[in-house]
Amino acid sequence: MNISFYGAAKEVTGSCYCLEADGKKLLIDCGLQQGMDEKDDQSLPFNARDINFVVLTHAHIDHSGRLPLLVKEGFNGKIFATKVTCDLISIMLRDSAKIQEMDAKWKNKKDRRAGKNIAVPLYTMIDAENTLKYMVPCCYENMIEISGAIKVNFVDAGHILGSASAEIFLTEGMTSKKIVFSGDIGNTNQPIIRDPQYIRKADYVVMESTYGDRIHEKNEDYTLGLAKIIDETLSRGGNVVIPSFAVARTQELLYFIREIKEKKLVASVPNFPVYVDSPLASAITKLYDSDLNDCADEQAISIIKKGIDVLSFPNLTFTDSTEDSMAINYDTVPKVIISSSGMCEAGRIKHHLKHNLWRRECSIVFVGFQAAGTLGRILLDGAKKVKIFDEEIAVLATIYNFTGLSAHADRDGLLKWINSFDKKPDKVFVTHGEVSVCEEFVKTLNELGFLAVAPSYKSSYNLSNGEMITPGIELERKVSHEKNGNTVSLEYANLLDANELLSQVVHKNEGVANKDLGKFAEEVKKLAKNWDR
Repeated sequence: MNISFYGAAKEVTGSCYCLEADGKKLLIDCGLQQGMDEKDDQSLPFNARDINFVVLTHAHIDHSGRLPLLVKEGFNGKIFATKVTCDLISIMLRDSAKIQEMDAKWKNKKDRRAGKNIAVPLYTMIDAENTLKYMVPCCYENMIEISGAIKVNFVDAGHILGSASAEIFLTEGMTSKKIVFSGDIGNTNQPIIRDPQYIRKADYVVMESTYGDRIHEKNEDYTLGLAKIIDETLSRGGNVVIPSFAVARTQELLYFIREIKEKKLVASVPNFPVYVDSPLASAITKLYDSDLNDCADEQAISIIKKGIDVLSFPNLTFTDSTEDSMAINYDTVPKVIISSSGMCEAGRIKHHLKHNLWRRECSIVFVGFQAAGTLGRILLDGAKKVKIFDEEIAVLATIYNFTGLSAHADRDGLLKWINSFDKKPDKVFVTHGEVSVCEEFVKTLNELGFLAVAPSYKSSYNLSNGEMITPGIELERKVSHEKNGNTVSLEYANLLDANELLSQVVHKNEGVANKDLGKFAEEVKKLAKNWDR
């Protein structure tokens, strides 16, 4: 009866854990690695054919994004998730597959000219479609027997629509254990969805720590804070650009903007235009319209009963086509643009940043977590210039970090969740946080009397006695660099490191035979010529 950590171990993304009991292997989440967490999304750190079942806590890509790769490599078992998560996954995995195929096509277009090997997408639309065949929709608070020795119960985690903490019951011989996977624990008082539900008993807990070292900015009324930014920006003729996750965050923003318009909180342009420029967000919003009744909080339900569409208002436009998306930036009317991806790593948001970052009258509003190494984090960290589509863009727009909108519990919320257990678990495994945050939260828990550890990548533990079996791997941590006082991208930081290494090698070769030095020099010149832009 063991647990192994294959992702989100001292990292924020790539959640993936494996339980072994009674000869079965159960995977909890199988997410994509993003930003500085990315090691090798192209391969799984285990044999996919050895996995018997999967339990999925929620639909976010950092928890679900490698499921099609799992299926592609031979997994053919059941994937258990809440019904709403299954509905969301049917949209999101298709969208992710489309991105994988487009990225490979774009890369191959460039690489063919350079004589490089053909890139293969991580997975295709066919792989995504095949994955959906294995999804098993479940209800909250309804015990599911996965196998004779493994049962699961989903508890509302209050993070996004359909999100869950998973209570997993294991039996092996005469030993029975209950292990709880928190999933992503939601912030309280979020619009639309319920607050996280609390669990009372567990032998072991695997819990996230995304904001385990900080407290969210207290904002008594989110609508007032957001309205102020919109009003000030539109009054000076600028656009408000909001990088937003297509799932949950975009719908929350629409909920707040509906309130802003109803209360007439933007005096400069009362009927300001709002564009949701994300086909994925458009599809998800339609799904919210049909799935809210079983998941909404009391406030949202009361509004729905009045016949009001909680996610709609005048002058709201959803853009699906590329042409409509491009037209947004040629329209000079001040507006609010909501676009994905939420960390600015891909998608249409990069085009909107390219057109608006250099304009002093504009505002960029971050409303979600930005992982280290992502363009979003680089902007939040104060970069003066960034490269987007190989073009250097000055950062002159006002950058806001609207932390009050976080879908993750802060330090106090996490402590409330773990302190809700009637009896302290035998051990708490702290995951899903940057390495410094994991370590800080482990320290906090230990000071409160918990036995807490932050597992390493590929580490494993015996759940019969809680002892470590293998220590795992301490991953090398890359840090962002600065050049002339400006923060640069992770990729460029890696290039700077490579340049330093090359310089060291050159100096080490002093005194080598002239023939060899000449050959080395020609190779460097050839490389420089190929990359001279």
